[in-house]
Amino acid sequence: MHVELLVEERSAEAALANLLPRILPPATTWRIHPFRGKSDLLGHLPQRLRGYRSWIPAAWRIVVLVDEDRQGCIELKGKLDGMAQEAGLTTRSTAGEGGRFEVLDRLAIEELEAWFFGDVEALVAAYPGVPATLAERASFRDPDAIRGGTWEALERVLRRAGYHRTGLPKVEAARRISAGMDPDRNRSGSFGHFRDGLRALAGRDGPVGGMARG
Repeated sequence: MHVELLVEERSAEAALANLLPRILPPATTWRIHPFRGKSDLLGHLPQRLRGYRSWIPAAWRIVVLVDEDRQGCIELKGKLDGMAQEAGLTTRSTAGEGGRFEVLDRLAIEELEAWFFGDVEALVAAYPGVPATLAERASFRDPDAIRGGTWEALERVLRRAGYHRTGLPKVEAARRISAGMDPDRNRSGSFGHFRDGLRALAGRDGPVGGMARG
């Protein structure tokens, strides 16, 4: 199987390059396509999906990942699924339980950085000055409910720990943190939906070992 992943920006590409080998079966290949932000991705998505529909091989699947950005997850997810359906592609939502689907639409709530807060062990491994007890603080117990933006929260946490005082380099941080992430211990609900959706897409429900390339 081959998976095409459409993501908002290069920080998501950097994180997924580390995470996909730990989620997908070893024989799976993939290619990540970063866009220039959410508006760019959504603006090009209908045409991109129609293009896939015209030639996509039977063993290929498409994953679309965008930040929720306080937009409303049900509305945004419905918009993504609608674009796929209009292009003639089957989504997981329309395939039904156990049904074959070609497109998996997933949201990072509210932003990709919530997934990093979902694995504080990986965050501390990348930035040892961050308190190991961060996840025990009330404002960080639910990574998907962090107020004021998860990107901003990550920048504040790292600055207080003595890192990136002149600004958060998103791609570098994504690469460093995701290098130590364990998909099966992440506390972010939206990450869990992403992980489980990928495994369902690949026909694998449990934890994955080994590596894949793409």
